[in-house]
Amino acid sequence: MAKSNTKSYVLTLPLKTERWQEHVLEKRFEIARKLYNACLRECLKRYKKLQHDREYKQGIQQPTSKEKNKILTELYRSYGISEYAMHDFIKPMRSPFKKHIDSNTAQKIATRAWLAFEKLVCGDAKQVYFKKHNEMNSVEGKSNDTGIRFKDGHLLWNGLSIPVIIRKNDIYASIALQDRVKYCRILRKRIRGKIKYYIQLVLEGIPPKKANKETGEIKHPLGQGDVGIDIGTQTIAVCSSRDVKLLVLAPSVENMEKQKRLLLRKLDRQRRANNPHKYNEDGTIKKDNKEKWMWSKNYIKTRNELVELQRKMADKRKQDHHRLANWMLTLGDCFKVETMNFKALQKRAKETKVDVNGKCKKKKRFGKSIANRAPSLFLSILNQKLQYENRTLHFIDTMRVKASQYDHQNDEYNKKTLSQRWHKIDGRKVQRDLYSAFLIMNVRDNLKEIDRQKCLERWSHFICLHDKEIECLKSANQLVGSMGV
Repeated sequence: MAKSNTKSYVLTLPLKTERWQEHVLEKRFEIARKLYNACLRECLKRYKKLQHDREYKQGIQQPTSKEKNKILTELYRSYGISEYAMHDFIKPMRSPFKKHIDSNTAQKIATRAWLAFEKLVCGDAKQVYFKKHNEMNSVEGKSNDTGIRFKDGHLLWNGLSIPVIIRKNDIYASIALQDRVKYCRILRKRIRGKIKYYIQLVLEGIPPKKANKETGEIKHPLGQGDVGIDIGTQTIAVCSSRDVKLLVLAPSVENMEKQKRLLLRKLDRQRRANNPHKYNEDGTIKKDNKEKWMWSKNYIKTRNELVELQRKMADKRKQDHHRLANWMLTLGDCFKVETMNFKALQKRAKETKVDVNGKCKKKKRFGKSIANRAPSLFLSILNQKLQYENRTLHFIDTMRVKASQYDHQNDEYNKKTLSQRWHKIDGRKVQRDLYSAFLIMNVRDNLKEIDRQKCLERWSHFICLHDKEIECLKSANQLVGSMGV
């Protein structure tokens, strides 16, 4: 069946499982894990054979062209390195487990392994990872007709019929269930030490609009006008004709990060106490020691606490991002943001630099901040919400626009250090991030240059909103050093 290109969204609902049903699901997840690992191993095996092929070695060294792609595609096909070849490979392996895993689910498992391997071949990943015990936490079907399917408020899968919990006052779910179900996915989550199962319905269309129960007005309607976004590793500056804001990304994670740091330190102490033979005198790990690591009960208990805390952090982070995106949608309908390479910002600096005093600068960069605040995830969520409104997030050319260097009053570019958080524009002090968001808002439609005329026209209104926001920030509790307030 051809893939559907229509818009879709996901509705997650809990399952009311009995004890014996959980045992069956656990067994099926374990079978799925082994099938996934077998497919991934076969992909690597075939790829290793291909790498020894003389024709492949010659073809890979040629410059990129249609001829080269044609040769490599033919070689991949001849060695059985393709998604459909994996479907054929998994077919006989599924046969002994046909009571548990249907053919559609098995093909989706093979596709999942293929996609992981494809990232390795395309250079998007350095290596592939096999699933360890209890690490396969989702399985899905291909349609709602056979295999894993949702019907009459129940999950049906190879003899299992599990009721889906739908609250009576859940208006959003009742409206969403009127849309066609494309396919279903079963999720397994560990919450507060207990395993819980959920069904994810991939529905056709766009999510229902949430409305105020008392007035009936739609919440977060799409606004009109330009919106500029200057996003950093921890903060985000937003500028529009309605409002100017400088906010901390995912503020709910702040307190949890302190707990996480304490748990990590505790884990390290327990690990060292249980495995003194694995460490050198200077505290580093012995690379030549191949003995097993010893885990005490207290260590496992602490590790489970850390896992639960990280789950809460992920949920809180995503919740904060959705709230912020919903608010931003009311500001306008044309969103512009700088093109950022967050992966590069996560990596440690390669060069060793020395400051004025002769001390070596730290090579650490913004990995911890990006992991906690997830700015890239926020942009993905915002872009997804815009696509539901037939809009898209516009990424400007950062190298040509140079929003952090431009002065619209003098029409000049002046380089500034990262520590310089305030600019003097037209005799006034302006916060750096808010001014960058203002300039990004006034970028032309070609996304390569700033419209100076628009900047001059909107400057006085921006300054009023800017000063108001700075006063609010000075009285706020949640501030980050990079704000400079």
